[in-house]
Amino acid sequence: MIDLYTAATPNGHKISIALEELALPYTLHALELSKNEQKEPWFLALNPNGRIPAIVDRAVDNFAVFESGAILIYLAEKTGQLMPADAKGRSQVLQWLMFQMGGIGPMMGQANVFFRYFPEKLQGAIDRYQGESKRLFRVLDGRLQDHEFLAGDYSIADIANWAWVRTHNWSGVNLDGLPNLQRWVDAIAARPAVQRGILLPPSQLDRNASDEKAQQFAAEARKMLETGQSTQAGV
Repeated sequence: MIDLYTAATPNGHKISIALEELALPYTLHALELSKNEQKEPWFLALNPNGRIPAIVDRAVDNFAVFESGAILIYLAEKTGQLMPADAKGRSQVLQWLMFQMGGIGPMMGQANVFFRYFPEKLQGAIDRYQGESKRLFRVLDGRLQDHEFLAGDYSIADIANWAWVRTHNWSGVNLDGLPNLQRWVDAIAARPAVQRGILLPPSQLDRNASDEKAQQFAAEARKMLETGQSTQAGV
């Protein structure tokens, strides 16, 4: 049994999606980030960085794993699924996973900060991070022109990138002119395990919400940002 400590952010949903895809039994523990539960001593014992997600594998001496990319690798290696065993195939998956960890996530996260959360609208910063996010989307689109998925078969690399790309509207970035990326986004969204995973836990923000509700959500996130408690500004 695995305990998953998480919240409704792209990084959190990576893990709930993977657990659903792998059909691993787990117990969900949704943390209230606005109450700084991720900074409480009991959670810092699992993740000293005080960020979600984290897991505890009860079947392996209560082994704790933090950082979403590390958790995905751990689960794939534990089950022998969602990542090839051969060196070349494994490397391809890890390359595209690191592309998300080092590029897509940080750039979209900063786009969220300056486009949605920061109290001042610094257009230069908004342009920078939205532009870089769109550039990275073009890289994905190019890869997907001749590949159904990012690294051979469907893998943890697809899960990690999709969990962020699906939130592109919140970052103020569109998928216009990226047909291969749009096809991939839609195909993964149709997977039953993915549909279950993005509701565990459900986001407090309906992506079709009114501008007023979106502004209310952003205002709450801004409070965490201004006190240094933001979780990479994901939703």
